[in-house]
Amino acid sequence: MSLQEPQEEFERESMEATEEAQDLPVESTLAESDAPVSLSDSESVHAPADEAVSDIPTLEDEPEPDDDPSPEKLPPSSDAMPHTGEVEGPAWYVIHCYSGYENKVRHNLEQRIETMGMKDRIFDVVIPTQEEIEVKDGKRRTVERHIFPGYVLVNMALSEESWYVVRNTPGVTGFVGMGNNPTALRPEEVSQIIKRMEAEAPTVKVTYKVGERVRIVDGPFNDFRGMVSEIDMERTKVRVMVSFFGRETPVELDFLQVEKS
Repeated sequence: MSLQEPQEEFERESMEATEEAQDLPVESTLAESDAPVSLSDSESVHAPADEAVSDIPTLEDEPEPDDDPSPEKLPPSSDAMPHTGEVEGPAWYVIHCYSGYENKVRHNLEQRIETMGMKDRIFDVVIPTQEEIEVKDGKRRTVERHIFPGYVLVNMALSEESWYVVRNTPGVTGFVGMGNNPTALRPEEVSQIIKRMEAEAPTVKVTYKVGERVRIVDGPFNDFRGMVSEIDMERTKVRVMVSFFGRETPVELDFLQVEKS
């Protein structure tokens, strides 16, 4: 055997070994690199103390709860219950209702006062009225007219309980006042209303006005027609222009002697 043959055989084996190494699967290499690394107790990793504390949420970081969870607050309304802790002294208050339902509202409220035991808080319910004389179809008649149509007066000691009883009476639409609290009438206003209610002489209802044609129903000019030229409310007199022989003549008459033609 020559020296060249062993050299060639050695080179051939080296080349085969290199080719086998290149043909190894990649997964085995990755498996070795992905093997879990175990750490001893002495080698365990600890986060710094400052960072660990800062990561824990505290009560100071949480937002404070809102006292009012509602999205918006409603503005004060005249229909809202008055926030009064004390019972105010007796006073006259005005409630509003639909015109023509005053008597019905008074009846309903008086029943509620009786059944709910509020006589010690609500003392009186009054509809301001005034007697009035009107002439219709040549006949006089006395009628009761509401001085303030659509309003009823209530004498009461204002509190949350008395407010509730009155405000929730069927037919009542609200109190007269500003803001949340009803406004009491002044003493001089009450005196004026009572004076009108207690007037002995009834007033006369005037159904006509200046410039309208009327018919005389009483006196020497009975059944004459003319035009109203002046109305005197203080003296309850009316001046009517009546035609005599083609000439306009003023005639002063009482309210009750004339009616609208």
